[in-house]
Formats: sequence, structure tokens, C-alpha cells
Amino acid sequence: MNKLYVLSFSHPSLAARMMMERAGIEHEVADLPSGLHPFALRLLGFPRGTVPALRLDGRRVQGSREIARAIEARGPAGVLFPLEPEKRRRVEEAERWGEEELQPIPRRLFRWALLRDRGLRRRLLRRSGIPLPGAAAIVMRPLVARLARISEADDETVREDARRLPALLDRVDALIAEGTIGGLEPNAADFQIGLTLSALLAMEDFRDEVEGRPGAELARRLHPRYPASMPSVLPSEWRPRAG
Repeated sequence: MNKLYVLSFSHPSLAARMMMERAGIEHEVADLPSGLHPFALRLLGFPRGTVPALRLDGRRVQGSREIARAIEARGPAGVLFPLEPEKRRRVEEAERWGEEELQPIPRRLFRWALLRDRGLRRRLLRRSGIPLPGAAAIVMRPLVARLARISEADDETVREDARRLPALLDRVDALIAEGTIGGLEPNAADFQIGLTLSALLAMEDFRDEVEGRPGAELARRLHPRYPASMPSVLPSEWRPRAG
């Protein structure tokens, strides 16, 4: 049986899950325990400790873009990428941009906040079913620090993410206006970008900047309710100014 390994609140995981459903590929979903997922994935034979991770027809694939291509190769053709070459090129470019530029922003903010807020770590662990979440929140801090370093989730980068978010959202609006994303049939770039926007809408610090834009409509059409939310964690002077 094909199996998709995810974190329930991970936007790339949600994107991969929705792409599998879009392609009609039968699969099981395994929700891994947050914080322990890198170790679990290594034990399962994956080369990296990151989600989403997919076992598809015996092959191991990791990463939302890699999974999109594995799905497309399996078929049906055209389910995630247009068949017309120029349209496909535009979707692939939007997908790449979405993964490289937009996708890391909610991940960095989340890991930055986890590192600084033990209460947030405790709530996450309790939700994941980890025993003794209060004690585990202390023990897991070095792991969170490592994940934050991997993501470059430091003060300077997170503050810069907040500063440039409005311009990135302008790019999303342009992609919708030109028809690359936001059509009746969602493509790989829709899932890549739309689920990131869903995560941003679930974050109090970034919600107002996304609301009212075409991207917010796309996000809610793909995934009406994100499985988690995060209160404001940024200093007020760092937050983007809506409008």
C-alpha cells in the first residue's frame, strides 16, 4: 500500500496529501509525532528527516515538489501540470518560486516561536499525544534549536520575512491574475502556494496581510480550515502593515 508520512499541521504535508487525492492514488496517511519525526523517517529508510515523505509503488520520495513529479509520472497525465508546454513551464516556475520563496516563511516563524516559547512547545506536544508534555517541552528544546538553525529561523531572517511578505503576496496575486494559478482545476503550483497561504492565514501575525487578497480566496477554496492556529508572537514593530 502506498503511504504518505506527514505532520498534520505542516503545509507541505497538506499539499502532498491533496495532490495524492487529486490524482486519485490510493494511499494511507501516517501522521508522525512532531519533534520525533526526523528519527521516525530515518528508521523508515528515508534519506532525510523531513515531511512530506511518500512510499509510492515501493519507491521513497520526499519533498512536495518531488512528490508532485512522482504523482505526475504515475499518471494520469496532466493531473498536476498542464500538457501544453508553455503553460507547464509557467506552472513549474510558479511551483518552484512557491517552494523556495513563500513556503519557508510560516515554517520559520513557527520554529522561531517554538524555540522561544516553552508553552507553545508544550501545547504542540500535548496535541501530538506525547506523554508528560511539560517535561518533554524542556527536553526537546535542543532539537527545536537544531530545526530552527536548519531553517535559518533567527531574528534577522524572520524579521526580513515579515518585511518582504507583502511583495511576495503581490506576486501571488499576479500569478492568479494571469491564470497560472487559481483556475477551476488546481495544479501543482496551486497546492504549493495555496496551502502556504492557508498556513499564513492561521498565523495571527500574518493573517491581516493575506486577508482580502485573491490569494486568501484560493487558500480557502483549497483548504477551508487549517488544522492549527498560532497566536501573535512577533514584536509589533516587526509585523507587516496590511494595506
